[in-house]
Amino acid sequence: MTEQPGQPPRGSAGPSGGVGGFTAFAGILLLIAGSFQAIMGLAGILEDEFFVVTEDYFLKFDASTWGWIHLLFGLAVALVGLAVLRDQAWGRTVGVVLAGVSMLTNFAFLPYYPGWTLVVLTLDVIVIWALTAGYRGDY
Repeated sequence: MTEQPGQPPRGSAGPSGGVGGFTAFAGILLLIAGSFQAIMGLAGILEDEFFVVTEDYFLKFDASTWGWIHLLFGLAVALVGLAVLRDQAWGRTVGVVLAGVSMLTNFAFLPYYPGWTLVVLTLDVIVIWALTAGYRGDY
């Protein structure tokens, strides 16, 4: 499908000058994923016994350590989501990088809370897709 002259590329700024399409979708998902991670972090910080891990796990940290990691990382992801929604050029790149690092962090956290972690992992995959689908570098 070819784009018409004068029309923004798919996923970029719409006619009103704001973000549209996949970019808005990715920004909203970054806010949601960051909020979920921050909630996971608060759960680990406020209730140290909330997360339980098996004895033989090689990345065994204290639950409050994981809590601080998730809280700070979740806030960073949510802030990048706001930057993407504000159509900041750096937001896409940082969003893809943070979503990738978030995937690795949540994969390491999987034995602590598998259900919630799989939700955030899924959101991260969708965020990467939404930030890269339709992007042509036309800023």
